[in-house]
Amino acid sequence: MRKLFVLLFILSGLNATANADLKVFACEPEWAALSLELGGDKLHISTATTALQDPHHVQARPSLIARLRKADLLVCTGADLEIGWLPVLLRRASNARVQPGQPGYLEAASAVALLDRPARLDRAQGDVHPQGNPHIQTDPHNILRVAKALSQRLIQLDAENTAFYEQKLNKFSQRWSEALARWDEKGRTLKGMPVVVQHNGWTYLVHWLGLRQVATLEPKPGVPPSSADLSKVLKQLKSQPAKAVIRAAYQDDRPSAWLSERAKIPALVLPFTVGGDEQSGDLFQLYDRTLNLLLSVSGK
Repeated sequence: MRKLFVLLFILSGLNATANADLKVFACEPEWAALSLELGGDKLHISTATTALQDPHHVQARPSLIARLRKADLLVCTGADLEIGWLPVLLRRASNARVQPGQPGYLEAASAVALLDRPARLDRAQGDVHPQGNPHIQTDPHNILRVAKALSQRLIQLDAENTAFYEQKLNKFSQRWSEALARWDEKGRTLKGMPVVVQHNGWTYLVHWLGLRQVATLEPKPGVPPSSADLSKVLKQLKSQPAKAVIRAAYQDDRPSAWLSERAKIPALVLPFTVGGDEQSGDLFQLYDRTLNLLLSVSGK
């Protein structure tokens, strides 16, 4: 618990590092954690959300506006994940350095190939993201791609410390590549495992590990399932059994608990991002924990 508290203390923007050269405002915990890996004490990092908040829905609080007003670099997922709140923050902060198109504005999604791009746009289909699914952090392979883009931006904004950032990226890339090899090998036994998800936030995880997503509790993205929706999924599982129903730490536990009890399958809470549980205190722990939880219900 102490490790998690320390991490949340850092990510909440309370780490007023005396030697910090750049002020980084991260929209999500994964990008705050990645910034810390790549910038260390050269950065003063704050984040708009925690792992226990829905990143789609955030209030533009005065404290966030004040932090963004002072930021040199804004790092967000992009792909319209923050469309409901980030434009308000940007407008109220009136910080020219971090506006779209400026060096101080970075969307992590721009560094990866997005999945689930809709064939047509229709708001009647729920919370659909026109550019594709934004939850790229559920595949660790995407993290290294974002790391390279983020490191380049840090160098652009703080050229005086180029050698420092290059060294941090090289060390991180080596450690991350070694971890990727371990995670890929460990995850091979999960290929084909059938799962139910509460929200379509696991597209990249499913793609990475070769899981088989047999059902989604939400009838439309972002729309809470009704009892009729849940009953429909329960009926489907009689012919298409699943090993578990998965939800993120920030999501309402009632829909997955309902299905778990009646379908006799585990309701699995995955951390989703850094800080999602006590065992997910940094990026490396996040994927270790995610794989261990999935393996615990795989029967292998």
